[in-house]
Amino acid sequence: MNRNDCLALDAGDALAPLRQHFDLPEGVIYLDGNSLGARPRAALARAQDVIAREWGRDLITSWNTAGWFDLPKRLGDRLAPLIGAGAGEVVVNDTTSLNLFKALAAALHMQSAKTERKVIVTERGNFPTDLYMAQGLTSWLDRGYQVRLVDSSEQLADAIGPDCAVVMLTHVNYRTGYQHDMAAMSRHAHEQGALILWDLAHSAGAVPVDLRRDGADLAVGCTYKYLNGGPGAPAFIWVPERHQAAFTQPLSGWWGHARPFAMAPEFEATAGIGRALCGTQPIVSLTLVECGLEVFERTGMHAIRAKSLALTDLFIALVEERCASHPLGLATPREHARRGSQVSFTHPHGYAVMQALIARGVIGDYREPAIMRFGFTPLYTSFADVWDAVEILRRILDERAYDVAASRGAVT
Repeated sequence: MNRNDCLALDAGDALAPLRQHFDLPEGVIYLDGNSLGARPRAALARAQDVIAREWGRDLITSWNTAGWFDLPKRLGDRLAPLIGAGAGEVVVNDTTSLNLFKALAAALHMQSAKTERKVIVTERGNFPTDLYMAQGLTSWLDRGYQVRLVDSSEQLADAIGPDCAVVMLTHVNYRTGYQHDMAAMSRHAHEQGALILWDLAHSAGAVPVDLRRDGADLAVGCTYKYLNGGPGAPAFIWVPERHQAAFTQPLSGWWGHARPFAMAPEFEATAGIGRALCGTQPIVSLTLVECGLEVFERTGMHAIRAKSLALTDLFIALVEERCASHPLGLATPREHARRGSQVSFTHPHGYAVMQALIARGVIGDYREPAIMRFGFTPLYTSFADVWDAVEILRRILDERAYDVAASRGAVT
């Protein structure tokens, strides 16, 4: 394999034309779409229109004339096919953390009649905000609930027993890219009488997801990673139709009211997915999410997955071949069914090496302990990008061109 072979792969890539829909800086190989997706070209004009016309000229009338009020549901319906959800089952709103809090509270409430079930089972290596939300909720409830942390995916099945109310898992692990078998885990949770809540932050837009087929109960996720919705873009929450009547959550804001403009003093939950809403939404940010979703409507998740696996296979093979003399360790599963759309390598000086890569235009990121993360977004990542990134990594390692004393920024 050489660079010309990679160029030939790009020439035959049916997804290659989608790269033109993103505004990528010249001379940058962007391998951090698993943390923040690139900007769709349409986003700038869309933001200008929302600010100048919808807000600046039409002012408050845009809640009706521009459809601001229904935007969370409309976006949810556009996102739904990417995660195997139906119309009226998803809303885009709030943050992943807040949506997780709502979903977890609702799941515990649905299980509250089963008084022996007081445990939330999750992984110690889950994304920290998920753990913090579960810890905060159980502490606040103060009714005997507890969080049971499992140290490995192999221990999960045994940890889910008759005292388990909810299993809370991230589908693709943020550090390693390990992907759970959603159908098998959901089935096992149900066999034990538990509900299962999935975090799709590293799945939505990266791997095919079919929540209804695979038996999930609730799900949340973000739009600013593979969905390219912009920094801090609103998240989403999925509540299947079969659970909507029983779904109740403590953040009962006015957007979740059956008649929000009746201004009644008592809360009355609306029917359907609207009960997952809370307060007034950030409209400018919401509108930009649509620009990212529009690109996905030009292709399909199976084509995206096929290219993702090809890109990550190539990256692993090239790093192991061309950087074999260096202390790199593959932290990501080789098995396709267990891999998301990122590749993580460990290195004793991982942070310093990543900073050297970024300084040379290869942007990935770093997570403790000693993990360099490389995210592959098939909508705009090319096979030549993979070759060039590995060549730059090889030179950095061969020349020890990294500063082990590099100071760390607030975000790594």
